[in-house]
Amino acid sequence: MTQAWAQSFYSALLGASLVAGSLVVGGAQAGDYLEREDVQAFVDQAVDETGVSRTQVEAWLGSAEYKQKIIDAITRPAESKTWGEYRPIFLTDKRIERGAEFMQEHGELLDQVAGAYGVSPYVITAIIGVETYYGRITGGYRVIDALATLGFDYPRRGEFFRGQLVDFIRLAGEEGLSMDKAEGSYAGAMGLPQFIPSSYRHYAVDGDGDGRRDLWDSHHDVFASVANYFVEHGWGQGEPVMFEVDINDADVEDLLNQARDLAPKTTLGELRERGVSVPDDAPVPDDFEVMLFTLTDGDDVAYQVGLNNFYVITRYNHSVLYATAVWQLAQAIEEAVDHRDE
Repeated sequence: MTQAWAQSFYSALLGASLVAGSLVVGGAQAGDYLEREDVQAFVDQAVDETGVSRTQVEAWLGSAEYKQKIIDAITRPAESKTWGEYRPIFLTDKRIERGAEFMQEHGELLDQVAGAYGVSPYVITAIIGVETYYGRITGGYRVIDALATLGFDYPRRGEFFRGQLVDFIRLAGEEGLSMDKAEGSYAGAMGLPQFIPSSYRHYAVDGDGDGRRDLWDSHHDVFASVANYFVEHGWGQGEPVMFEVDINDADVEDLLNQARDLAPKTTLGELRERGVSVPDDAPVPDDFEVMLFTLTDGDDVAYQVGLNNFYVITRYNHSVLYATAVWQLAQAIEEAVDHRDE
């Protein structure tokens, strides 16, 4: 979103040669991008695909700077942690309380968007809470620097980020974004919901009807865009998200969803046949396709079943840790709001 989206790409570490500050690529010091043949080839591609003039594309890329901090950040993502390490980052009393405050501040608009799209206002709020602490931390890197650094100096995912750079160039014309001033995350994700350029272009919504999709300053656009992202990826209104099961020492290794392998590949019926204790009042039938994954906290391993809406949350960020944090934060915020209303 999302930072939908690409955070799970960042689990692999670069070798020492890729993180060295003196990295030289294509015969030019990293950052002097217009002097490089690979960048000139990219300019040809960007001009052809976007229709933006060569002079303009070169001016933008000529201002781009290589940032070692971006390479450093992308090699140590939070999603590489265990659940026991990850949970305390996002499920804090302060983040929960701030989420309840955020809902009180924007409750009418959140309810309006939730009614229009069928996506829980608590989930919308939790996404923003996890991504940017409700808009307080939207990133301090120029997007052009982030995408150039990762597109041209991060070979493992260079093709992906060059594609994002093309979409960012398109956005400059479509949304009036300032290529020189637009800031975001180290991965080029923008605004309160942290949409990468491709997600911005395909899923962002002009909620307030002013002719622009503004993910920084228009809460209506932000809420509608998050909701639209979920709907476009198959969110089911009011459907359950996840629940825990007891595997009873059953052999389920081949059924587990791990790393970026997140597509549902088993059913509740198959889990029962393997000897897993599934609640009699499970919210879906036995032939329903589900995810099976683990959450590890020290020596404790909990087996969880993820349903369709859980899978949809992983489309925003391809991580079961992320999806679990979003759902648990949404539940905690709802409880905090209810307590405030008592």
